[in-house]
Amino acid sequence: MWLTWRAAIDRALYGESGFYLRERPSGHFRTSVSASAVFAEAVLSLLGQVDAELGMPGKLDLVDIGAGEGALVGRVLAAADPELRSRLRVTAVDLSPRPAGLPPEIDWRATVPSGINGLAIANEWLDNIPLDVAERTPDGPRLVLVDTETGDERLGDPPSGADREWLERWWPLSRTGARAEIGWPRDAAWATVLERLERGRAIAVDYAHPVDNRPPRGTLTGYRDGAMVSPIPDGTCDITAHVALDACAEAGRQAGAISTTLSTQRVALRALGITGTRPPLDLARVDARGYLRSLARASEEAELIDSSGLGGFGWLSQSR
Repeated sequence: MWLTWRAAIDRALYGESGFYLRERPSGHFRTSVSASAVFAEAVLSLLGQVDAELGMPGKLDLVDIGAGEGALVGRVLAAADPELRSRLRVTAVDLSPRPAGLPPEIDWRATVPSGINGLAIANEWLDNIPLDVAERTPDGPRLVLVDTETGDERLGDPPSGADREWLERWWPLSRTGARAEIGWPRDAAWATVLERLERGRAIAVDYAHPVDNRPPRGTLTGYRDGAMVSPIPDGTCDITAHVALDACAEAGRQAGAISTTLSTQRVALRALGITGTRPPLDLARVDARGYLRSLARASEEAELIDSSGLGGFGWLSQSR
């Protein structure tokens, strides 16, 4: 079946028996959440900042968008002190069924709630929102069609309307053969988060690229069982593409954000005290076990802020 990439990805990931309705992310790729509980500690620190900014309200929201197995909110809830935990209203947003064993305090739902007062975080969510692909030809850009069973491609109609407008502003195709991933569906999804954020902060963490350094052939790829594979939209693998977070930031501003910071995970986590600093060797002489624990911790932190890996992820923070 020949479809546009956006329709094919939506069908493969979220259609009947789609990949994300039957699979758990940890079985197929490594995220900051699955890499280390340190990431949850950082989110708890952020939550504390937001709590203080809001004047420690009677109810404080923590919303995890694209929650997967619910590990992030589960760890944050477990690590929160009793006073904060008594005020937390925790929501996990995911299309997959609620995992067994999740604490009953966590509300599991398929859509982002409205009236959020607190922190909403979307870690590797935007990259799985389906989008179309365009390729520049001698006669201008054309949409790319894909065979959902084989992954073969052919060119379709020229993009029009929102597709063309987005390309012209955020990913101009200047040479024949160049490709772009048309990101306005991600922008719209992020704008919805900001519209549902009444007060507080929304954070998106994802593979990203800026308008002045878009990859010339795009980033569309697949993951299965921990390995990168061809992005064949037949429902057997995850299909992802990096995110134009700068375009998402503008959509968030238009949706009401009053403050925007766009940086990297390395910068954001280092500001929260995640440095990857190894313990002094002297500690090994007086407390060997403590030294090994500190060394393991430093290794986990280092992975989260490695600029060539997870630390290179884009980190968009917007407030209302």
